[in-house]
Amino acid sequence: MRIITCEQVSEGHPDKLADQIADAIVTDCLRRDKNSRVAIECLLKDNHIIIAGELTSNHKPDYCKLVYEVFDRIGWEKLNYGDPSLYAGPEIGILVKEQSPDIALGVDKGGAGDQGMMYGYATNETLELLPIPYVVATRFLRLLKEHPSKMFRADAKAQVSYDYDSGRITTFLCSVQHSPDVEPSDFRHIIEALMIIAASENGLNTDFEKLVNPTGRFVIGGPYADCGVTGRKLACDTYGGVGRIGGGAMSGKDPSKVDRSGAYMARKIARDIVRAGYAERCEVQIAYAIGVAQPVSVYVETFGTEYQDKEFLEQYVRDSYDLTPKGIIDSLGLLDVDYNAVSSYGHFGKADLPWEQ
Repeated sequence: MRIITCEQVSEGHPDKLADQIADAIVTDCLRRDKNSRVAIECLLKDNHIIIAGELTSNHKPDYCKLVYEVFDRIGWEKLNYGDPSLYAGPEIGILVKEQSPDIALGVDKGGAGDQGMMYGYATNETLELLPIPYVVATRFLRLLKEHPSKMFRADAKAQVSYDYDSGRITTFLCSVQHSPDVEPSDFRHIIEALMIIAASENGLNTDFEKLVNPTGRFVIGGPYADCGVTGRKLACDTYGGVGRIGGGAMSGKDPSKVDRSGAYMARKIARDIVRAGYAERCEVQIAYAIGVAQPVSVYVETFGTEYQDKEFLEQYVRDSYDLTPKGIIDSLGLLDVDYNAVSSYGHFGKADLPWEQ
């Protein structure tokens, strides 16, 4: 058996709260000043929120307003993490200063904002060109979010184990925060039904092992149970753990940072190669040096599924795409993207995103 497991987390997970706040700040700044340079991270613990990083912009964001907009979007009734202090209003600390002029020297001339390598991945096993266990786990949490039951709170995780040799799900795991007046046995049937729907929608078996809150009660959640930090759910942001990912987070950064723009372009290239029928699976690595516009390397891996030789594919990439940061930003329209749309449930697989078209 060749069992591979993928994970996804809900928008109420503490790390995802941090990502959503950071991306709300990025979007707010770019809407009002396209030249904004943003590198923001958030830390949440209990009802304390620290917003820290670098920001150079003609716009001065209202940080408190943006935090409340994120919480409003999720729903305050679901953000009941087992402690009433959040409802009294989070305590927000701001530690933000302007971007280092040493970094700005290279970026303002069109160079990359930092060194690093970014990966993009695509596979023809789903319509989204994403790994099937990742798609199922993400779809399940979307269904959970939409469920009308008042028993469920905002913090949840899902994990799907899939046997690629037999094409079957072997284990489906969910841990969901719930109200204190119920037990997992009260809602197990709901969770199992949503698991079955998510699997069935993708044409998969439903006779898998179903694990629902295997540790028992899950009443205290979110930042009251675990500290939340920006950029700590990179596998959930990308491919669920299938395919490699770069070393930097995407959320909280304007697209002059190649951690974000390079990852989006690498995903688009991998998608284009699979959609063109050049390969069944594709992984693209792009690497940059700080202050240098052109990438220092581009590598294409197709895992033996290619219908064109590697030299053709790498030349195709170099001939077909402008891989400078400015070229990526312009071709994908990254200054006009609403990054609130990618700060939870993944940066890929959403049809209206420019790198998914």
